[in-house]
Amino acid sequence: MINVTNQISRRSLLATAGIAGLASSISTNLMAGHHEKANQLSLPKGTTILFQGDSITDAGRDKKKQIANQQKALGGGYAWMAASHLLIKNPQLNLTIHNRGISGNKVHQLANRWDKDCLDLKPDILSIMIGVNDIWHGLNGKYEGTVKTYEDDFLSLMERTRKALPKTQFVICEPFVLRCGAVNEKWFPEFDRYRAAARKVADQNNATFVPFQSMFDEAVQYAPPKHWAGDGVHPSSHGASLMAHFWTQSVQA
Repeated sequence: MINVTNQISRRSLLATAGIAGLASSISTNLMAGHHEKANQLSLPKGTTILFQGDSITDAGRDKKKQIANQQKALGGGYAWMAASHLLIKNPQLNLTIHNRGISGNKVHQLANRWDKDCLDLKPDILSIMIGVNDIWHGLNGKYEGTVKTYEDDFLSLMERTRKALPKTQFVICEPFVLRCGAVNEKWFPEFDRYRAAARKVADQNNATFVPFQSMFDEAVQYAPPKHWAGDGVHPSSHGASLMAHFWTQSVQA
């Protein structure tokens, strides 16, 4: 594990500047430790960005008034926080940012609504975070899908998207859990296979990969898992803020 504990104090985590600094520090160290660099995403004027996924992306967004760039439509999680950063930092770009995450979704449920909730929006940058329900619902007996199901469905969804939107830039976010709340040893090592599958999907589609699990693995050096996600799955405001900063660091936005 990469040691960044000397760079930022635990107390500073409670401040926005501390979260930003921690995200930047973790991002720099992970890139150096794994000898990788995120793909450079271009943000020309008029860029449309779409966040897709499950409840972690949804974060209580207003689904009746899905208006781009509005906080209620973007929810209260990392997608809204990342969008706020982009909109404030780049007012001259006239960005259009959507959130279409839906709580409880697995990959095949994304596919069922993909025309309306993705292709019709014609995103220039598409960020997808999906996977935790694909394993969680299997563990509680509500779903019979496997890692192969997840990977095959995800690859199929990406192929469908590339054919319809050949110029779209992709961001694949790593599924993550923290060892607290609903997350116990029954999740492992199977969950790590889902993470590997997400990475494979990113690599095969030349997507920027955001290693959220690696980020949280570093973050628990500063505060316990429940500080970042009380139930081990859904991020707290601290966790969501860290994700938003790390997302923008990883995509170099």
